[in-house]
Amino acid sequence: MSCNKKAYITTPIYYVNDIAHIGHAYTTIIADTLARYSRMIGLDTYLLTGTDEHGQKIEQSALERGKSPQEYADEISATFKDLWDDFGISYDKFIRTTDEEHKIGVQKAFLKMKEKGDVYKDVYKGHYCISCETFFPKTQLVDDEFCPECGRATSVVEEESYFFRLSAYQERLMAWYEERPDCILPKSKRNEVIRFVEGGLDDLSITRTSFDWGVKLPEELDDPKHVMYVWLDALMNYLTALGYGTDEKNMDFWPARIHLIGKDILRFHAIYWPAFLMSLDLPLPKHVAAHGWWTRNGAKMSKSKGNVVNPREVADAYGLDNFRYFMLREVPFGGDGDFSQKALIDRINSDLGNDLGNLLNRLIGMSGKYFDGRVECDMVDEYYQTELDEVNESLKKLEPLLFDMQLHRYLEELWRPLSVANKAIDKYQPWRLMKEGKEDEAMALNGLIATILAKVSIMLDPVMPQISPLIASALGFSIDNKSWNRLIIDNKPLEVFTIEKIPPLFPRIEEPLLANDEPSISSKKEKALEKASNEKKKIEITAQSEGIALIGIDQFFQTALKVGTIVKSEEVPKSKKLLLLQVDTGEEEPRQVVAGIKEWYSAQSLLGTQVCVVANLKPAKLMGMKSEGMILAAKDENGLSLIRPEAPKTNGTKIG
Repeated sequence: MSCNKKAYITTPIYYVNDIAHIGHAYTTIIADTLARYSRMIGLDTYLLTGTDEHGQKIEQSALERGKSPQEYADEISATFKDLWDDFGISYDKFIRTTDEEHKIGVQKAFLKMKEKGDVYKDVYKGHYCISCETFFPKTQLVDDEFCPECGRATSVVEEESYFFRLSAYQERLMAWYEERPDCILPKSKRNEVIRFVEGGLDDLSITRTSFDWGVKLPEELDDPKHVMYVWLDALMNYLTALGYGTDEKNMDFWPARIHLIGKDILRFHAIYWPAFLMSLDLPLPKHVAAHGWWTRNGAKMSKSKGNVVNPREVADAYGLDNFRYFMLREVPFGGDGDFSQKALIDRINSDLGNDLGNLLNRLIGMSGKYFDGRVECDMVDEYYQTELDEVNESLKKLEPLLFDMQLHRYLEELWRPLSVANKAIDKYQPWRLMKEGKEDEAMALNGLIATILAKVSIMLDPVMPQISPLIASALGFSIDNKSWNRLIIDNKPLEVFTIEKIPPLFPRIEEPLLANDEPSISSKKEKALEKASNEKKKIEITAQSEGIALIGIDQFFQTALKVGTIVKSEEVPKSKKLLLLQVDTGEEEPRQVVAGIKEWYSAQSLLGTQVCVVANLKPAKLMGMKSEGMILAAKDENGLSLIRPEAPKTNGTKIG
């Protein structure tokens, strides 16, 4: 499936101002999934993660705690490393920007850029955000004072500084974005970067003199009062981890196949970093992929609200693999995601328990009842080639989805073979086949189910590396490159095996396992809550009398409503009601929606129209066509009208 023999995959290096939260875990789990998959298919893979430990913010945080910056950095960095070790993250190197090898590499890069004429000394005056470690022009500030990224007050800084000639690389950057449309993922983020660069790039201040906690300039420059700007220091980790500036033993892994980041640091990775690389005459990364943020029950997480999700607590309560699956399946990459225990429980009970776990249980039961646990797969193609073809078609789609960062679609497509398997049992009924004396056909059906489970467990292994091997073991094989080639690439059958009886992998969960799933409430609000509760009861009684089903706000926020533009519209042949629409909702590709609105709208009249879309409905088929959402409309005695934005909105804008 893949011809490139090396895969260099990176997370951002996490800033040591606090312990890891769910956003850090999300990025790292995605990177680990890509790395595990790359190794499984035979690529020479290098996964990098680590911590970013320099800068004024760290220096201040350390002083507030009565510690040296190094002591403070050591303490917080260890919490990240311990968490990734406990999570089984398969990193090849955990880098720290306080590593001596890193400092040497950064100094070498600085000197090379200066010798090339891309670095010069001048005086900088501007608004600086300590929290973001970033200068902002006054035109970008909120109310002429506050940081446009984090909202904190900026301070005016005037000091001597070395500058990088970022402006000199504007045209080359634009050419890169044009030549490599997938260099920034998802593609909607690429458009944001292009708009920023088109607005003009100023040269970048890359040193500071107002604090001391950072990488010093090379001794050759004899300018000891300067330390390097934290972002130049931090971004260079992707090279120094491979030995840049020291032994360079792993530099053949460069360029990176993918840099995984949060959307808040996209500009640094998609503008500054490629410009630095151009200055160093090094190849640019193949992809920079920026994901969204996580909320909790629809609310932004904060310590003051007491609703910050601790990834260790979630993994301990619900199982690490279940947590990994939920994070990758729940939200399209690039969009913001919402964490709730209810959503997590639903995924475990439905996707994992009902679809995957129950299928394995059915196979164990059928094999034990009819064949003493023996499973043979050599006659599957004789009886069930149609099902095999459908399964293999789904599997062919997986790798492109994975490396295009459509991880939720990867898992969605991977679940289709499980549906094929469950439907096959219901359709062919092994108990009926046995009664009719069709033992070969019944055994082949068992073999079909085992084959599907084997293929799914292999492709699921990068996402769920603890549970997938248990499934494989029950089916008599191990997950590795050999099995991947045999079962996925060559489509050869499993060897004859006796199935292993194992306990249910996904016991049903009835109640939340963690306390404080909602923000805490002070006792001062008890009276107000009691009053609100009484009002709520009155509303419920009224609603019941009118036949209205009431839902909670958490249920409402589970519905993903988005603005989209209809980019293609056509009539469905032989249908009086249906139109086939392609709707751009800001994702990688337009969504296909089959809508029963032909009586009120012609296909041509809808082109370019913005509509409101329910974007997280399970795909359904209407007249054989897949529909991936629902268009909102209102209908009364006067007819039907689409619900549309009052004014044009960016595709993908959330409603609610």
